[in-house]
Amino acid sequence: MSNVHHLIQDVSATVIPAGDVVTLPRDTEVFIVQTLGGNVTVRTDRGLFRIARENVGVIGGYVPPDDKTGAPVVGEFSEQAVWDSLKTCFDPEIPVNIVDLGLIYDLSVEATPSGGKSIDVKMTLTAPGCGMGPVIAEDARQKIAALPTVERAKVHIVWDPQWTPQMISETGRKALGLE
Repeated sequence: MSNVHHLIQDVSATVIPAGDVVTLPRDTEVFIVQTLGGNVTVRTDRGLFRIARENVGVIGGYVPPDDKTGAPVVGEFSEQAVWDSLKTCFDPEIPVNIVDLGLIYDLSVEATPSGGKSIDVKMTLTAPGCGMGPVIAEDARQKIAALPTVERAKVHIVWDPQWTPQMISETGRKALGLE
């Protein structure tokens, strides 16, 4: 299977790393760089772009892997389910999830008056000023919000402590070939 495809219609995409939303026109040739977390990172003659999972059908000939990263989770709520959801979120330039990259600094789960859950996550980015931060944070928030009984999900971007490559987990280091 080739990683070179053409868009079958205009599509909204996010410029990497600026984070600006643009429209890629129909018939644009795209080279698939990464397909993790349900979103697709493509390279064109104009640079790198992230196409959100709900729009990947416009990539002619591309068949998304049969994963459940965008599917609502059924069953009982657990803190582990929150961590598992966060592990389906990726920086579009790095093939390691945000947990194993060491970007998640804190996870707080509180009961709501109605018996549901309120989730707060503190995360950082690999570089200050990365325009993709709000995009990655929103992806994480949406996946947490889809968990059973979650009534509120908030992802806060923080800068203290500053991220360093030493924060990457052993699993992440292996995926990046750093071991």
